Amino acid sequence: MTKTPSAPSAKGLDWDEIHRRLEAAREALSQEVTPEEEKRILKARAAALAQDSLHEETAEGHLEILEFLLAYERYGIEMSWVRETCPLKDLTPLPCTPTFVLGLINVRGEIVSVIDLKKFFDLPEKGLTDLNKVVIVHDDEMTFGILADEILGVRLIPGDAIQPSLPTLTGIRDEYLKGITGERTVILDGNRILNDRRIIVDDEE
Repeated sequence: MTKTPSAPSAKGLDWDEIHRRLEAAREALSQEVTPEEEKRILKARAAALAQDSLHEETAEGHLEILEFLLAYERYGIEMSWVRETCPLKDLTPLPCTPTFVLGLINVRGEIVSVIDLKKFFDLPEKGLTDLNKVVIVHDDEMTFGILADEILGVRLIPGDAIQPSLPTLTGIRDEYLKGITGERTVILDGNRILNDRRIIVDDEE
């Protein structure tokens, strides 16, 4: 007859070691994911870290701007004022308006007026080409498009790299100037442009 071994007494158990093994088992189970799931998690973590990095840079005094060309000069406007960009097509002229008002375009069913800042700022004319784009700017009350000769892209600019002004920037252009970089990119004041009555054309008037 086989003798059944007796169970160990409670005094012989190492409870600390048992707890350590249970915790290790839980940790191992929580890490058992499929390769696809692991890739998804890593991708999400990378995206979150990149976004956090961008927010941190912006919070530390950087400006995120959309940069574009106007009459061979580089201009920029803060992305907080930019809704989107689109090609200039199917432009409908608007009679009885100032010369800097190019006309109206249809953006997915929304009628948007387009302003030519080159005429408003008295800059050299280039004429319309296939490269022309419209930068749609907006705030809580106003939306319109700004004609751009070409879109250069989005970039971050350190706040301390923006100079208040240049002696050559005078007159009406200087009123809408937020600053200028060492690379001579002119940063426009989106708030001033969106709220100046000289630019806004009221259809009811």
